[in-house]
Amino acid sequence: MGDQMSVLVLLSGGMDSVTALHDAATRQRVVGAVSFDYGSRHNHRELPMAAHHAGLLGVPHLVVPLEFMGRHFKSGLLAGDEGGVPEGHYEEATMKQTVVPFRNGIMLAIAAGLAESQGAQGLVIAAHAGDHAIYPDCREDFMQPMATAIEAGTYAGIRVLRPFIDLRKEDIVRRGSELGIDYRQTWSCYQGGEVHCGRCGTCVERREAFQIAGVADPTVYLDQGPLPPAPAPASSAAATTAPATGVPPRQGTPD
Repeated sequence: MGDQMSVLVLLSGGMDSVTALHDAATRQRVVGAVSFDYGSRHNHRELPMAAHHAGLLGVPHLVVPLEFMGRHFKSGLLAGDEGGVPEGHYEEATMKQTVVPFRNGIMLAIAAGLAESQGAQGLVIAAHAGDHAIYPDCREDFMQPMATAIEAGTYAGIRVLRPFIDLRKEDIVRRGSELGIDYRQTWSCYQGGEVHCGRCGTCVERREAFQIAGVADPTVYLDQGPLPPAPAPASSAAATTAPATGVPPRQGTPD
């Protein structure tokens, strides 16, 4: 264990970050996990999941309050926003309503300071290819310069590890299945109700990922009707102005 990189994991309590935490525990020395309470509709559902999985691994868990985001930022994901959470496929343009401006930039900056303060050598963030269509701060063309800035701006040269950046959600499900993760103890639904709604973009992504991965989905959903189809590919004219993600389009969507 002594020669392993020591890392701090950004842990929301969702499927991706929980898988990243357990995956990191097999590769690095996890010295802590950090979650952020930023006023989202589902923070109160995610944070207990994060605490649960940190506890399973005996990893110190810190929750950093970021109330200013909930008060001053504009996003349908935030509890104070009147716009609400859109339903449908997670690659639909309407899902841009759930973008919290520069969320990952803010969280990575704070986590970098925590990591250096705690003597960690790296950060682990679970951004993945399925997020690239909607969330600009989950793309590698954001992550790479952010990682460069964090390494340059810390005496320890903190590295930003992004093990899932080229993987889709179904790949993460397969990895989590290999690790024996109980996905009942994770939260995805942006509505933040008592159970997953089954209709919002994150629920659709979760349901679809289990289906494509061929892994039984243990999640309870209010609605388990047919999944919405993925949106049609953008026209060639639109594609010339769209940001490049380097992610091939999904070949079909299961019902």
